[in-house]
Amino acid sequence: MSIDEVILLLKASLPNALTSLQELILRSSWEGKTYNNIALEAHYGEERVRKVASNLWQLMSDFWKESINKSNFRQILEPRQLSKMQHQLIREYHRAATAVSLEFPAGPVSLDSRFYIPRPPIEELAYKEIAEPGSVLCIRAPKKMGKSSLILRILAHASNLGYQTVSLDFQQADKAVFVNIDKFLRWFCANLSRELQLEPKLNEFWDEDMGSKISCSLYIQTYLLQSIETPLVLVLNEVDWVFDYPEIASEFLPLLRSWYEQAKRVSILQKLRIVMAYSTEVFLSLKVNQSPFNIGLPLRLPPFTKEQVQNLAQCHGLDWTDNSDGDKLMAMVGGHPHLVRLALYYLVGKGGLENNLEQILQQAPTDTGIYRDYLSQYMLMLQQETQLANAFREVVTATEPVQIEPMLAYKLHSTGLVKLEGDRVSVACELFRLYFREKLSTSNSASHWRVAELEKENQQLRILSSLDELTQLVNRRYFHTYLQLEWQRSMRESTSLSMILCDIDYFKIYNKTYGNSAGDLCLQQIAYTIRDSLKHLLLNNHLSYVSTALGTENFRNPNMGHENHSSLLARYGGEEFAILVDVDAVTAVYIAEKIREQVKALAITCEYPGIGGLPANVLTVSLGVASITPQEKSEPEFLVNTAEKALYQAKRKGRDRVVLG
Repeated sequence: MSIDEVILLLKASLPNALTSLQELILRSSWEGKTYNNIALEAHYGEERVRKVASNLWQLMSDFWKESINKSNFRQILEPRQLSKMQHQLIREYHRAATAVSLEFPAGPVSLDSRFYIPRPPIEELAYKEIAEPGSVLCIRAPKKMGKSSLILRILAHASNLGYQTVSLDFQQADKAVFVNIDKFLRWFCANLSRELQLEPKLNEFWDEDMGSKISCSLYIQTYLLQSIETPLVLVLNEVDWVFDYPEIASEFLPLLRSWYEQAKRVSILQKLRIVMAYSTEVFLSLKVNQSPFNIGLPLRLPPFTKEQVQNLAQCHGLDWTDNSDGDKLMAMVGGHPHLVRLALYYLVGKGGLENNLEQILQQAPTDTGIYRDYLSQYMLMLQQETQLANAFREVVTATEPVQIEPMLAYKLHSTGLVKLEGDRVSVACELFRLYFREKLSTSNSASHWRVAELEKENQQLRILSSLDELTQLVNRRYFHTYLQLEWQRSMRESTSLSMILCDIDYFKIYNKTYGNSAGDLCLQQIAYTIRDSLKHLLLNNHLSYVSTALGTENFRNPNMGHENHSSLLARYGGEEFAILVDVDAVTAVYIAEKIREQVKALAITCEYPGIGGLPANVLTVSLGVASITPQEKSEPEFLVNTAEKALYQAKRKGRDRVVLG
């Protein structure tokens, strides 16, 4: 038996319900926690916990008619299986409870709801992260995957730890708040004050000369955090809402990053624990070039497993122990939490579909089915995104995974419509295949002439949106898209993936001294040099070079072995270039060192009167290198963060050097 089954059996069998403290003692004892730890988590005295536990073990011993205590509890019960009679008791318990508490699946699952299904290790990772000083937790998933339900539990756990909690939802802000960054940050600080029940003192801290971002930081550090005794868990709900205002997003999101980084050395900021929740559909617009989410711990909410679907069915009073009905439902909706719950809601007694799973599944991919509202939202989005609709039509009409343009693949994956399988994509579930195969085919017939007319124009726009005009390299936005796809491929093939981040030393001074035209020419020279060096290195090392993500240039050595590799060069920022290459750390450092030498050999003169201590009288570059073999629980952001830290170290150590992170 699992601990969930033990507790369900007790609830179904005992005349009196278990108290929340009794249930906590059972779960914590199952995990091997001490009474002292249980008392601290529950905010009870240890003596009270021990007294309740003593009565509980006596109750357990009477129920199972053998001696059960804290030390042997799990050892005795875990190997046992529920009997048919016990299964029946639990089903009757669920059926009776469901008749009273059946909830339509809309919005977050409340804390006292019996329909919340944990998805280990997601909850434990979240709880552990907010206990870390200065931590940031990023929860991401398509809409209706359970982000809000998880946040409710994070806030409850934080309260149990004695932390202050504040939850801000950007959807509640008036449009006038987004006029400029100053107005937005004042709204942000005013609402924090209100939630913490502190008097707003914005005018005392706001200084026009220092700027609104520094004023906001000082307000939070020297007033809000100083005024509270315990850590503050700050939940920022629907962060993607801010992306509708690019000027605000480009200022506010890096500010959050700076607090996270400063917390490593500023003790007062260690009180602040930030939880950001956002829908991955935000990447459809990609209006902000720099991703704000590659900090802290990223949590991606997965679909339900077969066991979790079976547990949810049991909560609805259904006996799916043979899993045949569970298999049928998952074959249609693929374990999507909202879609599974909606089917179960109708299945147990709503809308005339009681006990008729076959009818629910038959009608599911139609406009008369229970998913019509959910599917119509996707259809509306696809109608507004012609390129995306065309790409998705190709996916749903194919009989096997297909390869489509990487940016479109990433966008479709962000919506939850497809699964990534290396450099290929397949439809996320049969529901989407059946519904959109018909809808997009009909739509295609009606608008075929328009699509054909705009195809060339769209292709040119696609190219322009992915290229940096000055250097003709792919831009940062596309680099991150390509990184996502390469990460999946490397994880599947268990190969190394390395990132080299290159920054021109003292370039801002160069630009100021010699002018913007000279600066642009310098950027072009260095971009071409890095590109040519990379081509030469890859060719000589049996590698292939991806010149842009829009087309590939493959350089093959006829004498090379079976191993092929590829790389991507991008203009990552103002004077930064990024290289993604699937080689190990040693090879990546070798490539970085050769690039450093070639750039220095350009001998671009830089004489700055009055500035001493420069590494050379010619322009140089500093490079940070990171390498990893992607694993199931790792994220691409780790590679980016490591490369950025390595570049920072290269600069701190005197520039004109390579540092491996």
